[in-house]
Amino acid sequence: MTAETYSAYAERTDEPRFTEWLRDQSQPDWDDAVSHRFVEELGAGTLDEDAFAHYLVQDYAFVGELVGTFGHAVGQAPDMTAKRRLVEFLDTVTDDEDDYFERSFAALGVDESRRQDPEPTPTTAAFVDLLGRAAREGGYAETLAVLVPAEWIYESWATAVATDHGDPDGPPSAGMGLPFYFAEWVDLHAVDSFVAFVNWLRGELDAVGPTLSPRRAARVASLFDRTVALERRFFETAYESAADGEVRP
Repeated sequence: MTAETYSAYAERTDEPRFTEWLRDQSQPDWDDAVSHRFVEELGAGTLDEDAFAHYLVQDYAFVGELVGTFGHAVGQAPDMTAKRRLVEFLDTVTDDEDDYFERSFAALGVDESRRQDPEPTPTTAAFVDLLGRAAREGGYAETLAVLVPAEWIYESWATAVATDHGDPDGPPSAGMGLPFYFAEWVDLHAVDSFVAFVNWLRGELDAVGPTLSPRRAARVASLFDRTVALERRFFETAYESAADGEVRP
């Protein structure tokens, strides 16, 4: 992480955004995450299915904590418009995404016991701990500091994959010839509604960030940076666990 403060960044930038500053602070982990071998192979349809199965098992275990953190954000949000937007996103996560997970587990042959009560990897456990601490020990800015990169990274890699490989006249993954569990994972994170939500979520942090004291802004930057590092590590862990045979019986 660089040592530049937000004030210094804003002074040298024509149209400063707090979230752009945070992304700069998180380099090189940000670029390593959004262009990771995992997402490139997913988009190309060459990703090892055992690695993807492991990834989904761990991601599904992580979703519960993510939903809880969004719930904290609903309570912390400054107005009813923001609360409503967050609740609408929670509906998507607990409905559309849950259906996707169930169908993908069945297609990938993931045993019921593995998907319902998985042993979290150290990376997953660290991620769950980070989400919980950010929500419990901070305010709206701290909660957003972990939610924004968690969603923004996915929007970034998925839209890049769709742009590079997809058909602009159809859904994001149209024309890519991917199995549904790859294609729908791209689509969930590259559709216009998700892109708009991520832009809105960034806007919430852009609004509150510049009002923070330097000390609190540094804490928010640290939380953002840690989230990005764990997202990158989450992709890497999928390969390691698949190699150890930890997903399928």
